[in-house]
Amino acid sequence: MPNLTQRATWQALTAHYRQVKDLHLRQLFADDSKRGERLAVEAGGLYLDYSKNRVTDETIRLLVALAEDCQLRDRIEVMFRGDKINLTENRAVLHTALRAPQTASVIVDGKNVVPEVHAVLDRMAEFSNRIRADKRIKNIVNIGIGGSDLGPVMAYEALRYYSQRNLTFRFVANVDGTDFAEATHDLIPAETLFIVASKTFTTQETMTNALTARQWIGNLPVHEHFVAISTNETEVKKFGIDPKNMFGFWDWVGGRYSMDSAIGLSTMIAIGPENFRAMLAGFHAMDEHYRTTPFEKNLPALMGLLGVWYTSFFGAETVAVLPYDQYLKRFPAYLQQLTMESNGKSVTLDGKRVDYQTGAIYWGEPGTNGQHSFYQLIHQGTKLIPCDFIGFAKSLNPTGAHHDLLMANLFAQSEALAFGKIADEPHRTFDGNRPSNTLLAERLTPEMLGKLVALYEHVVFTQGVIWNVGTFDQWGVQLGKVLAQQIVPELEASTEPTLRHDSSTNTLIRRYRQCR
Repeated sequence: MPNLTQRATWQALTAHYRQVKDLHLRQLFADDSKRGERLAVEAGGLYLDYSKNRVTDETIRLLVALAEDCQLRDRIEVMFRGDKINLTENRAVLHTALRAPQTASVIVDGKNVVPEVHAVLDRMAEFSNRIRADKRIKNIVNIGIGGSDLGPVMAYEALRYYSQRNLTFRFVANVDGTDFAEATHDLIPAETLFIVASKTFTTQETMTNALTARQWIGNLPVHEHFVAISTNETEVKKFGIDPKNMFGFWDWVGGRYSMDSAIGLSTMIAIGPENFRAMLAGFHAMDEHYRTTPFEKNLPALMGLLGVWYTSFFGAETVAVLPYDQYLKRFPAYLQQLTMESNGKSVTLDGKRVDYQTGAIYWGEPGTNGQHSFYQLIHQGTKLIPCDFIGFAKSLNPTGAHHDLLMANLFAQSEALAFGKIADEPHRTFDGNRPSNTLLAERLTPEMLGKLVALYEHVVFTQGVIWNVGTFDQWGVQLGKVLAQQIVPELEASTEPTLRHDSSTNTLIRRYRQCR
């Protein structure tokens, strides 16, 4: 594959960037009274207004041409049909199979995996209904880390409106003992069910917390208070969990893409199997939109290409995700792992160093909280920060004028960022020309949450294809884990250990040992 920056389509974009980089959104809207209507697309009730981006029609044409030149359509098909596109781990990438209908066929190593997926969903549904009806269990504690935590906790918070209110849900991830202590301090062991989520059942942080939970329940039977999300039956049985209460998933599902697999068991218990399946239907609807819609009208493709435009051409380093819905308060944190663990890469699929910028830093907070925190820098700082605003026409908790005020702020912020304000005093001048997308839907439902998550999954894939990086591995997290395993016995040694690290690390270890 040719080096990205040597492609004619990339060079055409580079030349175009030089021509349009100083265009102002004020002028673009003044020249085109229909711009706000034209530069918008909709899919399944999710409306994207991308008119407040620093683009022209020619920009979009050139970005789409780049996508076609990079064979994005073919790569989408290759992913959906189950080819092993995770090259460094020789794995298929089939989170889309987790929400495929029962009639679908997805072949991996000669086997249709869809019946197996639905068999697990049926077992999850039976178990969830049993727990939801069991008056002895009042607390669910999910123990996991990374995708085994961020997905479940984000989904629980996002769909709390739909959750069973006689159950308490807590989430433990950090190996810091404070996390476990605070999650359980007011719970009663006999009323608590732990879900231990670890594919190998050997993840250090997760198993440390799981062992603490086993001690915390005292003499209560482990098999009545623990279930496992894992593929390692031997370790699960050794821990004391009944294999009947073990729910598996597959090596073709990456952790950060797994919230709609058995990893979502806590979500299903909270909202019920019917709502969980509605969420899966939302995922699948966005999958089909991405797979079949021309890129000019394709929400994930357009947002992904706009991200490439700002990251690789304007040099923007971050993206702010700003949900104007309190239920989505953990959505930016979820997207941090999804996007940054996926495309935070500096070598191409064939092992060459890139000579262009790749994955952006994702961050954000719910509106209007962020307005009284960091919006100052977005409006008047020296950094260019593209923003994704997310809002809903109807509140799940209508209270007087609250929702109109909330949405007025959303619309006002995107307007202010785009057009700014010229004032006599420099301190009161807003330059504007700060780009943003606005995503609008009628209301936050399980189905709509599925569409939103799938949207960003495919944004990530689009960018990974353009940048030619391995979106579905995460070798960058491994080195620190290996070094930590070496340091643990040095911290715990009863006599002064021989340290062979750098002078800084050696000194820190010695100081820690002195202070213990």
